[in-house]
Amino acid sequence: MQKTAHIIGAGISGLAAAVRLANANFKVHVHEATQQAGGRCRSYFDAQTQLTIDNGNHLLLSGNSHAIAYAKSIGTEAGLVGPQRAQFAFADIKTGKRWQLDLGDGKIPTWLFDKTRRVPDTGVGDYLALAPLIWSSPNRLVGDAIRCEGVLYDRLVQPLLLAALNVDPPEGSAGLAGAIVRETLLAGGQACRPLIARDGLSAVLVEPAIELLRAKGAGIHFGHELRGYTMSGERVGELKFGADDTIALGADDVVVMAVPPRAATSLLPGLKAPTKFRAIVNAHFRFDPPPGLPALTGVVGGIVEWLFAFPQRLSITISNGDRLIDMPREELAQAIWDDIRKTAGVKGELPPWQIVRERRATFEATPEQNALRPGPVTSFKNLFLAGDWTDTGLPATIEGSVRSGDRAADLVLAMRQA
Repeated sequence: MQKTAHIIGAGISGLAAAVRLANANFKVHVHEATQQAGGRCRSYFDAQTQLTIDNGNHLLLSGNSHAIAYAKSIGTEAGLVGPQRAQFAFADIKTGKRWQLDLGDGKIPTWLFDKTRRVPDTGVGDYLALAPLIWSSPNRLVGDAIRCEGVLYDRLVQPLLLAALNVDPPEGSAGLAGAIVRETLLAGGQACRPLIARDGLSAVLVEPAIELLRAKGAGIHFGHELRGYTMSGERVGELKFGADDTIALGADDVVVMAVPPRAATSLLPGLKAPTKFRAIVNAHFRFDPPPGLPALTGVVGGIVEWLFAFPQRLSITISNGDRLIDMPREELAQAIWDDIRKTAGVKGELPPWQIVRERRATFEATPEQNALRPGPVTSFKNLFLAGDWTDTGLPATIEGSVRSGDRAADLVLAMRQA
């Protein structure tokens, strides 16, 4: 008899769990409180720029094994595009200096021993000094594990960890930072090739998943917010979506709750979850990238941190952006555009633009908040948690989101086999 899985939330973690279970012949129902899937990883048409833009710019790496496997499972791996080698362009807009970090395409970080491929003005010893970070405890601060100053820190470590942790690196969890270093710089170029959903996050990671699920007979229910549930012994017995909208669960039915932490703690009193969050600012400008501009450029010395070049569009990301949340939009757009002109070497007045400021983009990746992340198992035998805010061993990333969905689905499958 076909078993049923109810996935609460249609973000990336929920979709990953849904696809995995649908492929394992579960009858899947996805319940999403809003009118669209994707959560923070979605695209939409923006009237201001007359372009389809992403809610936030997200970068994947070729070593993000769960995210790549998810894309393969929905047939969209080819939609993640990037250079053949793990090469990253950087520009310091204060000094005008430019360089390329070339991690190559091997499994071993041999690039460390070639000064033409390293960050300029750094030596092998500078990289070896990062060793204490690699196996640090999650309870240790980055600032206590490594020296947060110097050329290598300013030109590579700070931009990398800021993007990954979404906090000022010295206050971040050394354990989470170490996981990023192990899976990127230490894993060699084969794991570090940058990949971008050039046609939009929804087109590559969201809409094909919805289509696949529907093709397998799954129910996709938008505007369907879980408001409560009733118990049946140690299991969830009913899901309540409204006064006259209750779903009774069979003895073998399961629930994967893949909602933001605030919603999860509201539904599950006593659940421990992160309570502090940081903002991310993304901005999009309708402007044709100049020939030769890399798809991704790290920016040092300005307000912008990463510049993405898309067809007809230049987009940027600023992490740990709480300081910019209340800045007047026009003033912020002009400051960002000034940085873009210096980085991309372009001229012109401010083109059509859009700014997306997410106040609660990710949980604070500090030791204190990391310690509050729950695992996937709950006190209910048929209810599991997923989300980048759960204890994945990674900061809040797409890879962490998919990994959490996979983990929840695998626990469900293990129940079936028991």
